[in-house]
Amino acid sequence: MQYEPVIGLEIHAQLLTRSKIFCGCSTTFGGSPNTHTCPVCLGMPGVLPVLNREVVEFTLRMALATRCTVAPYSQFARKNYFYPDLPKGYQISQYELPLAQNGWVEIDCENGSRRIRIHRIHMEEDAGKLIHDEHQPVSYVDYNRTGVPLIEIVSEPDLTSPEEAAAYLKSLREVVRYLEICDGNMEEGSMRCDANISLRPAGTTGLGTKTELKNMNSFRNVQKALEFEIRRQNALLERGEKVIQETRLWDSNRNVTVSMRGKEEAHDYRYFPDPDLVPIVVGEDWIEEVRKALPELPDAMRERFSAQYGISAYDARVLTSSKALAGYFERVVSEFPQPKTVGNWIMSDLLRELNRDSREIEDCPVTPENLAELLKLLDSGVVSGKLAKAVFEEMYAGGKSARQIVDEKGLVQVRDESEIESAIDKVLADNPAEVEQFRAGKEKLFGFFVGQVMRATKGKANPQLVNEILRKKLAG
Repeated sequence: MQYEPVIGLEIHAQLLTRSKIFCGCSTTFGGSPNTHTCPVCLGMPGVLPVLNREVVEFTLRMALATRCTVAPYSQFARKNYFYPDLPKGYQISQYELPLAQNGWVEIDCENGSRRIRIHRIHMEEDAGKLIHDEHQPVSYVDYNRTGVPLIEIVSEPDLTSPEEAAAYLKSLREVVRYLEICDGNMEEGSMRCDANISLRPAGTTGLGTKTELKNMNSFRNVQKALEFEIRRQNALLERGEKVIQETRLWDSNRNVTVSMRGKEEAHDYRYFPDPDLVPIVVGEDWIEEVRKALPELPDAMRERFSAQYGISAYDARVLTSSKALAGYFERVVSEFPQPKTVGNWIMSDLLRELNRDSREIEDCPVTPENLAELLKLLDSGVVSGKLAKAVFEEMYAGGKSARQIVDEKGLVQVRDESEIESAIDKVLADNPAEVEQFRAGKEKLFGFFVGQVMRATKGKANPQLVNEILRKKLAG
């Protein structure tokens, strides 16, 4: 029997507010342990939480950007469980009455685009962090993260492959970054993903027994963990065994999932409305205010880039993969209005360097203005294509402008025909055997002569003039 996977993702995104969801403590990452805490986020007796309005506004942005229906009335609930990183003994979340439901996003798949439904988006507070001692059986608790605001985005079980799951996660990461509500940093934990996966007989509509996968801190790990779990569950079912409903951890060192605990059901958490927090009432005027302030989102920007700049859908997707990269592209094009050329340089040379150094476009040492200047020098024939590449590498390494590097190193392209002719004459004189072979019909040697001339002129000769003069000389 053939089986097919059914996958749903639960994505937690840490919101970029300056203070926590129910108190005024800082949300800054990396502070000394237990320094960003107060009686409210530590759950001391007699304290009362106060909702951070910006948390609601950020959640509304995400809801509207993903076509969700915003509830006019929503409510916080207590999710009860006991763990050392949860000082109150419960987490404030939303359960029966979330802020938003029934949205969707489009993802690109092998066979075109697919609509993935979003079941709900709700607000909640984060828990603390356990730090396990490597040398003795002791664990420490850092409560700095306790009370940091999160949104949880829960998909419907619409994903049918690990590749689709990774594409969906990337799509949501793009959206939160465009909205500037989350930095999407999976390695630091500001965006986290849990996956629910089950297998069912191919062609059926029922759902099998699911497992939940945790501890996946990159797109690649999400995909690899799901691929392993599909193989594991498939092997169990083919042996006639049952899949156990449980929570499993992804071990990236061994590339396997391992059992963590039995999977809890909602009733295990004994949800009930939080008596310390009033319900959230969102009026149409607030929704419209947020809607009008939304930025241009990735899908809309891709369509505009293709239409406005005449670039392919693939190029538009790459160039809009982040809001900052799209802005960089448009700033270069405003100075040098040749979008295809600009796009090619960004996607090949610039992104290659950034990816090699694990740098974001915001940290790029080549400013949009400097890249535009280089492209102008290339377009006007001041530098050749080969020299332009070398100049770019120096710009990236040292942050200098293209003109400064060209002037300092004397890299201006040689366009003087007599100078180029002199170099060609010397190359032909030094290689009589190759000249004879070329004239006898071995035309592939033409590239050899071009290379020798460019070497003799240190790459400065105008390639077009070299080709024209060389052909005349060889023909004679």
